[in-house]
Amino acid sequence: MIVQQVYCWQFLCNLMFLCRKRAELMESIKTYKPTVSSVPQARVLLIGQVGAGKSSFFNSINSVFRGHVTSQAIAGSSSTSLTTQFRTYSVKAGREGKPLPIILCDTMGLEDSKGAGLDVEDISSILKGHMPNCYQFNPAAPLHAETHGYQKSPAAKDKIHCVAYVIDASKVSIMPPKLEEKMEAIRIPQLVLLTKVDEACPLVKDDLRNIYKSGYIKDLMQEVSVRLGVPLSCVVPVKNYSGELELDLNADILLLSAVIQMLRFVDNYFDDLSDRLSSAECKD
Repeated sequence: MIVQQVYCWQFLCNLMFLCRKRAELMESIKTYKPTVSSVPQARVLLIGQVGAGKSSFFNSINSVFRGHVTSQAIAGSSSTSLTTQFRTYSVKAGREGKPLPIILCDTMGLEDSKGAGLDVEDISSILKGHMPNCYQFNPAAPLHAETHGYQKSPAAKDKIHCVAYVIDASKVSIMPPKLEEKMEAIRIPQLVLLTKVDEACPLVKDDLRNIYKSGYIKDLMQEVSVRLGVPLSCVVPVKNYSGELELDLNADILLLSAVIQMLRFVDNYFDDLSDRLSSAECKD
């Protein structure tokens, strides 16, 4: 009887800790403000292979703040990209809440073959803020200055402030070299979202809390770090919502922690921007 009471007490304490942790992370995201006053919302670009979980990541973040599983962005498993347009998604703090200070930008999936999937030139246009929302991707013909809606003089608020590579943990070992080349073309603060960790490791599938205890997941994170040339601290494991009907506290905390990392990278972008502006003023 005493053992059972102790177990129940430990369970309740752990549950309270997780609830408090989730609430703290959500509040940190809600109250975040970009350090550049002309930028009301940080813009984060999600790129990755077809089916890696870019759209699912937005749906998952949206689900956490809505309090139930949602699927606003089209997501699923397919050999070709389900996302064919450049979409900017603003997450609201609840059903009728205010927009959060972060915009997640979804793109067509990267593909290994030339003339298929997201083009490197289109990536450059997105980073610089030229691409309009809902632009229909055409792998055979990248965005150009005469395209309807092309933003000729984008402001700081239109540009991308952080790039997140979304990589399927179960496919790290078969990542095509051409894909790595496309990723290397990007040179702004970036991190890696390692998705589907539960599918890659049985230990994590049994209990998501084992994610940082799994030697296999740690090895995958190190492999991604080396192959993409990013520090290990920039590789963030997450579990998107896909077939679930209810939210999970542990999954929520991983997802929210990933957003916090994104906002830290956004701060790095603005710090670098400020340094460059200061240097230019000194030269003048």
